[in-house]
Amino acid sequence: MAGEPPVRDRPARAGRWGRLAMLALFVGGVVAFFAFGGQRYLTLETIKANRDAMLAFTEARFAASLAIAFLVYAGAVAFSLPGGLVLSLAMGFVFGRWVGTVLVVIAATVGATIVFLAARYVFADAARRRLGALGERINAGFTENALSYLLFLRLVPAFPFFLVNLAPAFSTIPLGTYVLATFVGIIPGTFVFVNLGQSLGRIDSLQGLVSAETLGAFALLGVFALVPIAIRKWRMRRAAAPDG
Repeated sequence: MAGEPPVRDRPARAGRWGRLAMLALFVGGVVAFFAFGGQRYLTLETIKANRDAMLAFTEARFAASLAIAFLVYAGAVAFSLPGGLVLSLAMGFVFGRWVGTVLVVIAATVGATIVFLAARYVFADAARRRLGALGERINAGFTENALSYLLFLRLVPAFPFFLVNLAPAFSTIPLGTYVLATFVGIIPGTFVFVNLGQSLGRIDSLQGLVSAETLGAFALLGVFALVPIAIRKWRMRRAAAPDG
């Protein structure tokens, strides 16, 4: 019929509309969060002011509390909203160190995976085409050692969480590798902050919550994640070196 796109163009057009819809959903979610004052609820002061109510609700409806906490945390990560540290402290205060850690690790992994898949679907192909040969070389180097590199990025606290969620989407890292590295890599930091949440009443500021020694231990764990890469490169150079 006149006015209809050729059949061969329909999948491409549908893909473009799908990417635009996903981008609009993300932008709309972030705008709505700030427009309705969501940032006021993800502060240390708000959590402390409502801690008795949170404890009472959790004791009365534990399963519902778990579900709500999971959705809130996963949603905050998926939309890259601020307040992850405050939410981790709140989970530790409400659920304790063990249940809180499991909840946060799973919710954060789910949220990060949503970000990864959305960014890969919306931006990745266009970004790799724009980068050309340089992008292909970077992608090949990262993907070859994706698990070690991503563990390093997750473990070392110098890298913002939302950025580490997004950046790998522009590579061809397998989804399973991303999920595994995210799940494992965020466990140490999550446990530290959730455990701190048990003493929420004594925390007056988010500044200086973690000691320099703890941050150094995270960095050391990140360096250990790179050891397999160093060993592999050393073996390759040794194998390529002439005898004698």
